[in-house]
Amino acid sequence: MPHDVSLISTIAAGFGLALIFGFIAARLKMPPLVGYLLAGIVIGPATPGFVADVGLAGQLAEIGVMLLMLGVGLHFSVADLLAVRRIAIPGAVLQIAVATAMGLGVGYWWGFGLGGSLVFGLCLSVASTVVLLRALEARGVLESMNGRIAVGWLVVEDLVMVLVLVLLPPLAPLLGGQAAQGAEAGQSLWATLGLTLAKVAAFIVLMLVVGRRVFPKLLWWVAKTGSRELFTLCVVAAAVGVAFASAKLFDVSFALGAFFAGMMMRESEFSHRAADESLPLRDAFSVLFFVSVGMLFDPMVLVQEPLRVLVVVAIIMIGKTLAAVALVLAFRYPMNSALTVGASLAQIGEFSFILAGLGMALGLMPEAGHHLILAGALISIALNAVLFRAIEPVQDWLRERSPLARRLEQRDDPLAELPTSVHPAFLSGQVVLVGYGRVGRRIAQQLDAQQVRYVVAEQNRERVEELRERNVPAVSGDATDPAVLIQAHIAQAGMLVVATPDAFAARQMIQTARTLNPAIEVVVRAHSDDEAALITQEGLGTVFIGEHTLAATMGSHVLSRMRPAEAARDGH
Repeated sequence: MPHDVSLISTIAAGFGLALIFGFIAARLKMPPLVGYLLAGIVIGPATPGFVADVGLAGQLAEIGVMLLMLGVGLHFSVADLLAVRRIAIPGAVLQIAVATAMGLGVGYWWGFGLGGSLVFGLCLSVASTVVLLRALEARGVLESMNGRIAVGWLVVEDLVMVLVLVLLPPLAPLLGGQAAQGAEAGQSLWATLGLTLAKVAAFIVLMLVVGRRVFPKLLWWVAKTGSRELFTLCVVAAAVGVAFASAKLFDVSFALGAFFAGMMMRESEFSHRAADESLPLRDAFSVLFFVSVGMLFDPMVLVQEPLRVLVVVAIIMIGKTLAAVALVLAFRYPMNSALTVGASLAQIGEFSFILAGLGMALGLMPEAGHHLILAGALISIALNAVLFRAIEPVQDWLRERSPLARRLEQRDDPLAELPTSVHPAFLSGQVVLVGYGRVGRRIAQQLDAQQVRYVVAEQNRERVEELRERNVPAVSGDATDPAVLIQAHIAQAGMLVVATPDAFAARQMIQTARTLNPAIEVVVRAHSDDEAALITQEGLGTVFIGEHTLAATMGSHVLSRMRPAEAARDGH
C-alpha cells in the first residue's frame, strides 16, 4: 500500500487475536487477560510470523493505563485516599523495602552487580495498577474498604516509583552505571531530590486547589450543550491532556496524572456519567496493555532459566504477599483485608517495565534481568486471579487449622471492642449499622435527627476513631466475622442495617445476626436486581436498590404534586 499502516495492523492484530485467545481462556475457566497476554506473544518479535510494531503497541497501552486510572480517580475521592493514609503510606513503603531487599539479594547472588540488583529488586516491588483494578472490579470490591486500601497502597507505590525514576539517572555512576544523556555536570543528588519533591508537590497542590474547581465547572459547561459526544470527548481529553502535561511539566507519570484528573472530576455531579461513558474506551485500550506486555516476552527464558524464573515468581507472589499480609495485620486490620491486599500486590506491571528499561539504558540492568522481569510479570499477572479466588478458602482453612490465625482475630484491640463508657441504653433495641461510607453516613444522620440509638460496625479504623471522638458507639472490624457483630451487641439489637456495597457478604452477617437474634429486622443495600432477588428469595430481609429507591422517591414527589392538579381539573 502507498502509505504506512503499521498502526492499523497493530491494532487489528492485537484486538483480533486478543478476542480469539481471550474467548478460549474464558471457555477454559481462566481469566481472559491470559488470552490477551498470549496474543501479544504470538505477534511479538520472539515468535515467527507477523510481528506488530512494539513501539506503537506500548504507546497505545499507555493510553489504556491513562483511561483506566481516570476511572479509578472517578471512583476514588480525596477523602477516600486520606481515609487510608495511615495504613497505605507506611505499608507501601515498608513492603517496597522488603521486596526490594529480596530482589537485591537474589540479583547480587546471580552476578547483576549492586546497581543492577537494586534496580532488579525495585522492579519486583511495585505492583501493576491495571491488573489490580481489573481484579477488584471483577470481584465487585473496588469501592469497598479493602479496595480503597489496595488502591491507596498502589498510589503510594506509584509516587515512590516516580521518585525512583527521577533519582536513578544521577545515581547511576555511583552504582556502577553510566551517566544519563543530557545530565547536568555537578548537579548534586540533594538538588535533584529537592527539585523532584518540589515538582510532585506542586502538581498535587495545583490539582487539589485549581483542578478541584476547574474540572467540575468544565464538565458542567460541556454537559449544558446537550451533546453526548462532546461530553465523552471532554472526559477523555481532560484525562489524556492532564496526564501528558503532568509528565512534561512535573515529571509525574502518565498514570498518576490521569488518576488525579479523575479525582478532580469526581467532585462534579456528572462524575458517574463520565465514568460510564469512558468505560468502553478504558476496556478497549486496557486490552492493548496486556497485548503489549506479551509482545515484550521471550518464551525461551522459560527453557533456558527455569529455576531463576521460579525464584522471581516466588518473590513476587509469595514474598510480597506474605510481607503485605503481615503489615496489614500489624495495623490491626482483619484477615480478609490482609489477604485482599496481599493478593492485590502479588504481581508486577507497567512501572516495572519502565524502570527495567531505564536500568538497561543506564548500563545497570543486564539483559538477563530484563527477561526475568518480563517472565515474572507475565506469569504473576496470569496467576493473580487464582490468588483472588483463593482468598476465602484460605481464610476459612486458616481459621479452622491455625491457632495463630484464630489468636490474631481475637487479639486485644481497643477498637475491636466497645468502650466500657457506652451507656447501656445504646446496647438494647438499638440499630446496628454496618458500614459508615457515603450511604451509612447519611443513614446515621437521619437516625441522629430522630434520636434513634445505633452502634456502627466499620472496617476503617480511622473512621471508628473519629466516631468515638464524637461519642458515637463504634466497633472496628469485618462484620462477616461474628465477633464484630457480637461486640456491637447484635443479640439485643432491634434492627440490622447493612450499608456496605457487597450484598453477598451481607448474607453472612444476616445469618450470624439471625442465629444470635432470631427476631431481628434486617435492611440490606443492594446494587442489582440479581442481588436483591437472592436476598429476597432467601427471606433474609428488606432490600433497597439505589435506582429503585430513587425512582420511588421521585415518583412519590410527582404524584404528590400532580394529584391536586388532577383533582382540580376533575372538579371543573
